[in-house]
Amino acid sequence: MTIAVIGTGRMGSGFVRELVSRGADVVIGARDAAKAEALASELGAKVRVADVASAVQAADVVLVALPYGAIAGALQGLKGLAGKVVVDISNPITDDFQGLLLGTTTSAAEEIQAALPGARVVKAFNTIFSQLLPASAREGKSVQVFVAADDAAAKSQVQEVARTLGFEPVDAGPLRNSRFLEPVGGMNIHFGFFLGWGPSTAPAWVRA
Repeated sequence: MTIAVIGTGRMGSGFVRELVSRGADVVIGARDAAKAEALASELGAKVRVADVASAVQAADVVLVALPYGAIAGALQGLKGLAGKVVVDISNPITDDFQGLLLGTTTSAAEEIQAALPGARVVKAFNTIFSQLLPASAREGKSVQVFVAADDAAAKSQVQEVARTLGFEPVDAGPLRNSRFLEPVGGMNIHFGFFLGWGPSTAPAWVRA
């Protein structure tokens, strides 16, 4: 499985580093070529750098590590998206991190699916801070990743990516359940940064 990571911010670079460390075939979809080349240089010959369109074309799974507002603009119109698994990790949060731009009747994931009708959009990783991406930050602990999608095969592929990274994937139902997952992601931001828990916090669903 080839995984394209679009974005070289904290989440994007964190995914690239951890996927490469686990032996995954990774290509960085560069919007900022200099940052992508610097990251690739740090990791050696284990990762490739390409423009976004070429990275999408080469990938089985496209992991989009961009803010919600930037995703459609970065991907819309790319011919290589037809049939691709596109992983939305975003939370549509306000600039002050205090609220959500969308909710109740739609979600970021559903809006992205509408903007990219040929793709198979999967919601995942939106409740995980970048600080929890390294395996060393989760040593001895099971951290859940909620995975929602309408396409069963796409969901299965993203669950496998989560397992590759050492997370516990949890089937969160259809893509419309992103309407619930994104507020959970927003609440996790409050726990982490407004209620003093720090960025090592993550929600979990348990059977009592």
